[in-house]
Amino acid sequence: DEYNISAYLVGGIVRDIFLGVRDIDIDISVEGDGIAFAGFLADKMNGAYKGFERFNTAKVFLKNKIKIDVASARAEFYEYPAALPEIEFTPIRYDLYRRDFTMNAMAIKINRTDFGRFIDYFNGYEDLQKGIIRTLYNMSFIDDPTRILRAVRFETRYGFRIEENTSRFIRETLKYNIFEELPGERIRDELFVLLEDKEQMKAFRKLYSMGVLSRIDKNLKVTEK
Repeated sequence: DEYNISAYLVGGIVRDIFLGVRDIDIDISVEGDGIAFAGFLADKMNGAYKGFERFNTAKVFLKNKIKIDVASARAEFYEYPAALPEIEFTPIRYDLYRRDFTMNAMAIKINRTDFGRFIDYFNGYEDLQKGIIRTLYNMSFIDDPTRILRAVRFETRYGFRIEENTSRFIRETLKYNIFEELPGERIRDELFVLLEDKEQMKAFRKLYSMGVLSRIDKNLKVTEK
C-alpha cells in the first residue's frame, strides 16, 4: 500500500493453502515493476534482493532464510516452440492465464484494501477439489514442454488425474521434437525436482510409458535398477 502497487499471492502457494500443505516458497505478482518493488520490499524487511531483468522478476532474501519471489504481472509471447518468451506487463488476469494449469492459476490479493480477496478466473479451485490437472490453452505444452513433466509430477504427487483434453494436447505435442530447442538445464532442473518427490518411480514409469523420456533422450529408460 505504501508503494501504491497491487500485489497478489500466486501459483503454488495458493494451491497448497487449499491442500493444507506447508509451503515455504512465497510467490508474489505485482501489477507494475516487480524488480523495483522487490528492492523496496527488501529495504522494508531488512533483507537483500536480486533482480532478473530478462523477465522482470526478482528474489528477496530475508535473514530467517525465507525467500520471496516477486514478478511483474505479465503476458508471455513465444516466437517459436520452447523459446524464451517476450514479456509485456499486464493486469493480473493475463498473468494468471499464462500459468501451466488451472490449479496454479489462482491468486489472493494481499493489499490492505481487499486483503484475502480470492481470484479464480479459470475455475482452478473446482479442478483442485476434483483432483483434475487441466491446462489453460491448447498450445501450452508447445510453448513450454517442461509443463508435461510437471503435469505428471502433480498427478503422481497428489493422486490427481490429467484430464482428457490435456492428455490429448500432450500426445499431440510429443509428435514433435519439442525438447530439442529447450535448454538442457531446464530439463535437468525439472527431472531433479521429480527425483525429490515421494512418488518418483511412479512418475518416471508414467513418463516412460507416455514416451516422454525417449523424446528427451532415446537412451533414457526406467528399470528397477
